[in-house]
Amino acid sequence: MSAGCCHNEEFDGTSRAFRRALWIVIAINAGMFAVEMLAGAAARSQALKADALDFIGDAATYGLSLWVIGRPLIWRANAALVKAGSLFVMGGFVLALALYRAFFETEPDATVMGSIAILALAANLASVVILMRWREGDANVRSVWLCSRNDAIGNVAVFGSAGLVAFTGTHWPDVIVAAGMAGLFVWSAMQILSKALAERRHATAHAAPGE
Repeated sequence: MSAGCCHNEEFDGTSRAFRRALWIVIAINAGMFAVEMLAGAAARSQALKADALDFIGDAATYGLSLWVIGRPLIWRANAALVKAGSLFVMGGFVLALALYRAFFETEPDATVMGSIAILALAANLASVVILMRWREGDANVRSVWLCSRNDAIGNVAVFGSAGLVAFTGTHWPDVIVAAGMAGLFVWSAMQILSKALAERRHATAHAAPGE
């Protein structure tokens, strides 16, 4: 079965409920970006900063998703390609910062890390619950779900790294978790990229002459 044979049956986000859900999670993610970035700087935690970047990346992703809802498939596929590219960039940036921290930074504050990770996890679980019913769909809709899932996984990892930092007395758990999150960004980007390219090929193949 070809990758594009079922595109017409996939949910494309054109519902008021989905739009409303996106606005809610945009607010949640933008707020948590500010909280985690400030906390990450105060706690000297690269994992918190990586998770903060994931939050703001998600907020931008949801905004882009809102903008292309109802537009032709080629627009939605191109938007998903932009999201995939942003995840690749974030993954590379977080990995570079993790490597820098491995050699030039000190032990982060495990107490702040753990406290903020719990707050962020609560915010992300709320987003996951809100978006659960729309976890399948076209590349644009699917990317929204993947970003929300990444956040929840990232928060569990940050919380775990906080415990390991306190237990070991070193910064290495923080570095390892940040590197793992970079890998998660890249893996999600590859999933979105594959689906978006298939949709783009489908849209191009079925475009009317002259479009």
